[in-house]
Amino acid sequence: MSRYAAFVLFLACGIAVQVSHGVEVNVTDSQDKLCLYANLMVNFSVSYETKGNENKTVKMELPNDVTKSASKCDNISSLLKLDFGDGHSFSMNFSMSGKMYQADFITVSYNLSDSSLFPDSLSNETVSVTVKPQITNVGVDTCYSCKSEDVIQADFVNMTLWNVLIQAFVSNGSKSEKITSCKADTPTTPVPPTTHATSTTTAAPVTNSTSTAPPPTTTPTPTLPPPITGNYSIKSGNSTACLLANFGLRIGFRQGEKYQEMNLEPNGTKVSGTCGVNSSELQLTSNTMTVMFTFTNDTAKFRLHALNFTTKMSSGVEFSEGNTNLSLWEAALGSSYMCNKEQNYTITSLLTLYTFNLRVQPFGVAKGVFSTAHECSLDDTSILIPIIVGAALAGLILIVVIAYVIGRRKTYVGYQTL
Repeated sequence: MSRYAAFVLFLACGIAVQVSHGVEVNVTDSQDKLCLYANLMVNFSVSYETKGNENKTVKMELPNDVTKSASKCDNISSLLKLDFGDGHSFSMNFSMSGKMYQADFITVSYNLSDSSLFPDSLSNETVSVTVKPQITNVGVDTCYSCKSEDVIQADFVNMTLWNVLIQAFVSNGSKSEKITSCKADTPTTPVPPTTHATSTTTAAPVTNSTSTAPPPTTTPTPTLPPPITGNYSIKSGNSTACLLANFGLRIGFRQGEKYQEMNLEPNGTKVSGTCGVNSSELQLTSNTMTVMFTFTNDTAKFRLHALNFTTKMSSGVEFSEGNTNLSLWEAALGSSYMCNKEQNYTITSLLTLYTFNLRVQPFGVAKGVFSTAHECSLDDTSILIPIIVGAALAGLILIVVIAYVIGRRKTYVGYQTL
């Protein structure tokens, strides 16, 4: 059900579709100087489940009357958060790396109990959805611009951004006139076709020699030591842990013909995130990578719903990949998920996740410690007991049958002798 409503950022505007004028936001720092500027237009469509077991689709746009009070910015991170309507919000998180910045993720929260937007909704929960946008490698003191439509899809939800102009880090108190345009706005120059000249001669037959490029070589997977197990936690407003995660983490990814693996080093890794009723997030940022985990729950069980990974190659090119439709590490609410054995998960065709000594609890943490663990099948040795017993019984039955056949055969031979 949560998936149906996955992105209704549009939720706060009104039922009628109106001509869009864009939402302009100026965020200031503690000295009342401009530190983040945004002007963007967003439309949404979302399907949700009604009490009559039907699916309805609603279309909305981000309204002009948003509240920006939760937005903030500093030297290395910025948050654009727009609250609107009855408990809805849209936010974009940005981070700085060297002289470049990027959008790490977009989060949309919407309240299904808002009957003006979701009439006859089966659920009254507030749903949060996180996705990874393609806004990267924007220079400091530069605005990111994308007039073209950028469509982001998640299950039954579509979000369309256009006429976007954002400067996530303003250093001198005024918006820059420099622009970094998105690929869709950048004209492409067609490459002229290559022509090959053919020479002939009547003096002797011509021998055509073809030069064949060598087949691509596959880079062998580097041998890495097992990653160090890190202990990570997110604390709530009263300084008590609300999310716990222990694991050793290795990421494997492919860019072109090159495959690489890297371990997450716990020492020096920055931990951030949020704890919510229905959605919790854990972001780990080291000097080599950023990994974002998004957990959701359906009132009975929790699971890892989304994973986004970003790293910078040795060439300086950024690699970013993710999946927002996962169902991993599932366990009942009030418990934790544990798997000590090495596990590997194919997140996308280009991204693989390896975990070691894994234990996570994104909801219902009590007294700062893990609750009873739901063990993965690799760890659960209890399933071996019926297998062993079954094998022993099968062997015993086989021995009895063989003994019976041999005994019958001896008896039959004895009768023939008489």
